[in-house]
Amino acid sequence: MQRWWRVVAAYRVLALAYTVGVAATGAPPYRHELAGGVVLAALAVWTVVTTVWSLRARDVPPALVAADVVVAAAAILLTPVAVARADVAGGASTLPGPWAAAPVLAAAVLRGVPGGIAAGLVLGAADIAERAGLAQNTVYGAVLLVLVGGLGGYVVRLSQRAEAATAAAARLEAATAERERLAREIHDSVLQVLALVARRGVGAGGDAAELGRLAGEQEVALRRLVATPLPVVDAHGDVDVRALLEPLGRDRVTVSCPATPVLLARGYAEELAAASRAALANVERHAGADAHAWVLLEDDADSVVVSIRDDGVGFDPSRLTEAARDGRLGVAQSILGRMQSAGGSALVDSTPGAGTEVELRVPRR
Repeated sequence: MQRWWRVVAAYRVLALAYTVGVAATGAPPYRHELAGGVVLAALAVWTVVTTVWSLRARDVPPALVAADVVVAAAAILLTPVAVARADVAGGASTLPGPWAAAPVLAAAVLRGVPGGIAAGLVLGAADIAERAGLAQNTVYGAVLLVLVGGLGGYVVRLSQRAEAATAAAARLEAATAERERLAREIHDSVLQVLALVARRGVGAGGDAAELGRLAGEQEVALRRLVATPLPVVDAHGDVDVRALLEPLGRDRVTVSCPATPVLLARGYAEELAAASRAALANVERHAGADAHAWVLLEDDADSVVVSIRDDGVGFDPSRLTEAARDGRLGVAQSILGRMQSAGGSALVDSTPGAGTEVELRVPRR
C-alpha cells in the first residue's frame, strides 16, 4: 500500500508543478493574479502536508482523504475569482488543473473502485457547478475524473491481490522447503526406528506384537503426513480444508471429501482440522482396539461441517459433564473450545455399545 501512496505523492507534486508553470505563462489569463496565486499557494501547502503524512504515516486516515477531496473541490469552485467568467465558460482550465485528479487517486488507493468513483463524481460535479453548464469539455473532464477513480481503484486492488498471492507463494515455498528438510530427518531417524519396532514386535509375538502393530500404524501415518503437500493459502487467506483432513486417513480411519475445493479462512480451517484430530485421538484411546472411524467433510452454503463417526463401544453422554466438573477438560478444550474460538459449534452424540458421532460446524463469514 505504501508504494501506491508514493505514486499519488509523486503525481501530486508533478501536477502542481505543471499547474504553476502553466499559470506562469499566463494561460488562462488571470483577472486577479493575487487571488490565483493565493489558491495555488494554498494547494502547495496542502500538497506538502498530504505528501509528508502519506509517506511517513503507516495508515492514511479516511478523514485526510475526505479533506483532500474538499480542498480540490473548493479550488475548482474558486476558479471564477481569478479567471474571467468568459474564459471559464470557454473551457479554460480550473485553478487546480490536473492536480484535481490527485485526491481522486488517493480515494482510489484508500477505498478502491467505490472510493475513486465517489471522489471523481464529487469533483466532476464541482467542475460542472463552477462552469454553470454542461459544455462538451466540461462533461469530458468530469467523465475523465470518474474513469481515473474507477480504474485507479481497480488497479490498486488488483495489485494488492497479486502481492498477497506472491507473498502466500513465498511462504508456501519456504514452508515446503522446511517440511522437506524435516521429512529427510524423520525418514533417517524416527521412521527407521518405528519400522524396526514393528518388525521385531511382530516377530516376538505376545504383547510385543501389539506394540509392533501400533508402531507400524504410526509409521504409515507419519509417512503419509510428511508426504502430503502443504495446504495452499490463496490471496484471500483461505485454504482447502480437504488438504488438512485427507492426511488423517489410515487403516482404520476413512476420510471422505467432496471432489471440489472446500475453502475456509486459514485460522478457522486449522481449528477445524485440530478438533478433528482430537476427535480421532479419542476414538483411538476410548472406542476400542477394533473400532473404525469415518470422517465426512461437507460443504454447505453457509458453513463447513466435519462429521467423525466410529463403531466403538460408545459412552454415556453424561460422562462429559462429569469430566468437566472433575477438571478433566480434554473434550471441552480440544474439541468444544476450538470450535467456539472459531465461532462454530460441536455436537457429541454417543450411546453405550453403539459408537460415537461428533459433528463440527464452522460458519462461513
